[in-house]
Amino acid sequence: MTVPLRVIIDSPASGAWNMAVDEAILQSTAFDGLTLRFYQWAEPTLSLGYFQALTDRLQHPASLGCSVVRRASGGGAILHDRELTYSLIAPVSERFGAAAHELYLIAHRSLCVVLADFGVRVSLYEVPSPALPKAAEPFLCFQRRSGGDVVLAGAKICGSAQRRHLSRVLQHGSVLLGSSLAAPELPGLLELTGMAIDLADFRGAWLAQLAQSLHGNIVPAELTAAEVEAVSQISQGKFGNHKWTAKR
Repeated sequence: MTVPLRVIIDSPASGAWNMAVDEAILQSTAFDGLTLRFYQWAEPTLSLGYFQALTDRLQHPASLGCSVVRRASGGGAILHDRELTYSLIAPVSERFGAAAHELYLIAHRSLCVVLADFGVRVSLYEVPSPALPKAAEPFLCFQRRSGGDVVLAGAKICGSAQRRHLSRVLQHGSVLLGSSLAAPELPGLLELTGMAIDLADFRGAWLAQLAQSLHGNIVPAELTAAEVEAVSQISQGKFGNHKWTAKR
């Protein structure tokens, strides 16, 4: 049995707008099924995890000239530049329970399948057993490791974070297609494989695989008028507001 999978493919936008869109969809009552969104960034942008302090960015000089936004999800900071970003909003259900870990596995396993079709063999990171002593975590998300991260030659190329709102969960994550001058220590697929993967081909293949994994019937869509209005309000009042950015 398939379920409707609303798919939104957005043009590059600012950090505040991108985060506001994800939140508006999470809070929206216009569509109570699955929504998958692919997007990019209008300029290199540093997104802080919800619990990180704004002053923490001082430990990463290469990105100090970049715009900054605070996510509503946790985790480490991400330098968004040469990447494909996705968000997946789903109702909490028996399949996607309170922890919603199944969403991580679906997104990351489907990415592994697609990259294999492109000739790139990646794997899911496995936490060592017994677990190693937990050291202070690096500032950047892509220098951290969590179970289920997508890795290639020891480098993390995709990680995701979640946030729950009432009976729905938002998961968003980034796939590093190439290294950024604002985070040169992080290699992307281009540096790790020598292959320049066509963005449209890659996005289309991942969309098809995700739809299959989610048992979804693809419904191409745009934001509703109510969602666009909500995005504007959330962007101005929250993600584009310095009080939110500097709240920690």
